[in-house]
Amino acid sequence: MPKQNVSKGNRNETGSGRRNEYNEHGEDIACDEPYEMNGARLSTVYSIKHTAYQNLVVSFLTQPGPARCSDLITRLAANIDLDRLSNYIIDLSHKLSKHDPNAVLWLIAHYIAINGAKEQRSSRLLFIKTLESLFPLCSAQIRAGFAVARPKDTGYFAEAEQDGSDVLHPFVRQQLQSLVDKGAIQDLLSAFTATTGETSTSADDDASYLAGFILTLINCFPAFSEDIRMFLYVADISTAQGRIPTAKYFWNATQKTSVFSEIASSQDSTLDFLRRKPSSPAAEAVWQREWKTVLLFLESYIFVLRLMDDDDFFSTLNPHPNFGGPSSRLRLAGMSLSELKRLTQFLKHLSFTMYYNAKELLTNSPWAETLNSNRPRGDGGQASKNDSFLPPAGVDFTTLRDLATTAMKMLYERDSRRPFLPEGHWLMTSKFDMEGFLAAVVLEEQRQHELRNTEDGADSSEDDQQEWSHYAHLERLRQKNRKAARNHLLSAITPKLEILRNMPFAIPFETRVQIFRQFIQLDKQRRRGGDGDPDMWRAHMLRNGFGAQHPLGKHTARIRRGRVFEDAMKQLWELGEGLKEPIQVTFEDEFGMQEAGIDGGGVTKEFLDSVTTEAFTHTELFVTNSKNAYYPNPTLIDRIRNMRVGEPEETQRAVEQVLKMYEFLGRIIGKCMYEGILIDIVFAGFFLLKWATANDTPGGSSTSLASSSTTAGYRANINDLRELDEELYQGMLSLKNYTGDVQTDLALDFTITDPINSPGEPTRTIIRPLIPHGDSTPVTNENRPLYISYVARHRLVRQPYPQTRAFLRGLGSVIDPSWLSMFNQLELQRLVGGDSSEIDVEDLRRNTHYNGVYQIGLDGEEHPTIQIFWEVMHELKDEERREVLKYVTSTPRAPLLGFGQLRPYFTIRDAGQDEDRLPSASTCVNLLKLPQYRSKGRLKEKLLYAVKSGAGFNLS
Repeated sequence: MPKQNVSKGNRNETGSGRRNEYNEHGEDIACDEPYEMNGARLSTVYSIKHTAYQNLVVSFLTQPGPARCSDLITRLAANIDLDRLSNYIIDLSHKLSKHDPNAVLWLIAHYIAINGAKEQRSSRLLFIKTLESLFPLCSAQIRAGFAVARPKDTGYFAEAEQDGSDVLHPFVRQQLQSLVDKGAIQDLLSAFTATTGETSTSADDDASYLAGFILTLINCFPAFSEDIRMFLYVADISTAQGRIPTAKYFWNATQKTSVFSEIASSQDSTLDFLRRKPSSPAAEAVWQREWKTVLLFLESYIFVLRLMDDDDFFSTLNPHPNFGGPSSRLRLAGMSLSELKRLTQFLKHLSFTMYYNAKELLTNSPWAETLNSNRPRGDGGQASKNDSFLPPAGVDFTTLRDLATTAMKMLYERDSRRPFLPEGHWLMTSKFDMEGFLAAVVLEEQRQHELRNTEDGADSSEDDQQEWSHYAHLERLRQKNRKAARNHLLSAITPKLEILRNMPFAIPFETRVQIFRQFIQLDKQRRRGGDGDPDMWRAHMLRNGFGAQHPLGKHTARIRRGRVFEDAMKQLWELGEGLKEPIQVTFEDEFGMQEAGIDGGGVTKEFLDSVTTEAFTHTELFVTNSKNAYYPNPTLIDRIRNMRVGEPEETQRAVEQVLKMYEFLGRIIGKCMYEGILIDIVFAGFFLLKWATANDTPGGSSTSLASSSTTAGYRANINDLRELDEELYQGMLSLKNYTGDVQTDLALDFTITDPINSPGEPTRTIIRPLIPHGDSTPVTNENRPLYISYVARHRLVRQPYPQTRAFLRGLGSVIDPSWLSMFNQLELQRLVGGDSSEIDVEDLRRNTHYNGVYQIGLDGEEHPTIQIFWEVMHELKDEERREVLKYVTSTPRAPLLGFGQLRPYFTIRDAGQDEDRLPSASTCVNLLKLPQYRSKGRLKEKLLYAVKSGAGFNLS
């Protein structure tokens, strides 16, 4: 935005010569002299002639001048026909599209001010229609001016945070902000309520404008979007059956629309329905009205889902007359099981079609043009009339798709954690040729990789920019939209990949695991010149030799027992994503002597096992919840800063070192997944969700709930808070259900107290704001849903933000985040630690290798000891089989695709004929050393004793 149009102290540019302006406090200075426009006296403006109103709209109200004269606004309001002015603005909006967006901003601000000063205001609906005609022309500027305050790397607010407030002139900002205060939203809802009792088409159209305007406000005012959603949540709508919550009202209305019924009924007809153009203006009006009803329902319901704990959610699935508990607003907004089935079908069909058939829906779309355009896309502008699918006015394709996908994923995440829908409900395999699906996806990935490599360079990432200029909001918006346009083009040619990344649950889990392994194999081949096999690569490098000066010499490390993590980080940190390549590890014992062993993959496995075990159990990087599941220590950074008060440079170095440790550990976990090495570590579900959503970046610059309260796509909610802190969760439930006056009785504000526990020191606390000026914002009965939401966001997102961000950066450097997005949190745990289902003994037997006297000869017969070993394994309980498996491989779970995927292979070697000896194991190579026992009873006794006592290399 040109600075001269927005800065304080702007001079009068319209010809009077008077220096009326905002003072240093942004206050307007009234003017007493007549205001002249293009040499004409103000009396000309008062004329009711057509040209006068046209000039008033196009040439006068688009200038900064009138704002500097409060008397002028009052006189204009007293002497013009506001309805006529509104209609002229609507009629002229197409001409105004050629104006500088800043001029349109001034027109909007003056129009709001005149409407507010008018004794007899324009009708609310005409006022809304007028603003609706103007907002698409400058929505990017409004959004930049009302950007959400951005915390720095600490994740916390401070008085000096940048929130876009300097982008707009104070007068413009003041007038725009008046649209989203509590009174204005309540007026909107009151106006909406007034139309619900009517049944005429005009009443439906009026309601459509109101619904559309609320959506516009949510999209254009990011800093107030949560407040708007909260006002929607706490509001009731009057119906013939009484007053019901807004979300419930819009759900009832949504079910009656042809948009919902057509899409929910059949996936096969969804594409044809979306491409079907309205046949008449009347049909188009119905189309617009129905879509806006659906979208406002989704906005409302997503907010409800964020606040719903499991008790609220499941209490409405199968209502029982004797079910206890109050009929809270959340429960009144809940759905029955049959309704949820119908809703998820609608969301599946809509989202699938908008991802898989994006190319058909965006035929002749301007998305391609925006790659080289400065005009922001996703700014609420109209879609091309040539597009096959035209979203409702003021809503772009990406915003619509993001809303549907977000609601769908939130329901899926809840169902995956605590199933309530039928098995197979989410699958959509009938839409694909599953026999050729894997090969087709691999080809798409190759093609997308090649296209990405032709780009001149990636756009700057938000995470990479520590400090943002006050005047960079619009440029960032353009960058985001250019990136969105590029992603649209890429996704159009890779529809199956889009489904895998955004609707992975449509494809069976086993298929997705195979695709994951194929993607890794492709990556290895690309990086290693077509030789993806690590043993072949390692042999090639050993034959040719490389020293410390060679780049590949960095892939060697000498690791001391007891200091595995410390030595690994020192020697392998500089590799970065090069950690993907095979590494040569040599262990040193406590005396500094090199241990025997050639790294054919086994020493690397032991190394990775040792690094992860030491990092998770012998450092403070991670802590566990009540179920012994790990997540980043949320207070560690605070503690470091607290221990070094007054030493900012040293403190910063210490913080950076700890964050490097998190990033390196992320790489190590990625390395384990890359090599298919299982580790016996269980992660907290809410932490794994951040892995799964690390690739979620809404395609446009939407401020829908699809992108709010997130870190890289993660949506904090009250149920995840339970997994983190049961006591805090129960406290939030008590607050949510409190029947008294929250403000008077509890005296809470929008701050939170973080404890800091340092060794040998008393516990200290830090009070942090949950929102800007949170210490002066009381928690009330009305805004407590926001308070609960912000507490969950703080504990789950902001407090551990630097640690989580560093870990995910390291993980993403080895495992492409888009690959992780193919799995939910439970599936990711299985990917990391193996399958928790019962051990398949026959599968293990088929994939076991034998050495020494146990090696199978030409007759194909197993050694007698081996035969009784498998008899014993069949007789053992599953828990005992897992103990044996962990004894040999260091993890009690099988690989997801069976033991054929275990590397190194499960191997049994003879350990002599002394039956008094115990079996032993070398976990680094998954080797069981088994004496030649002759009886099943003795083999079982010795095996279980060794396993339960932890007998290893030396206990024999």
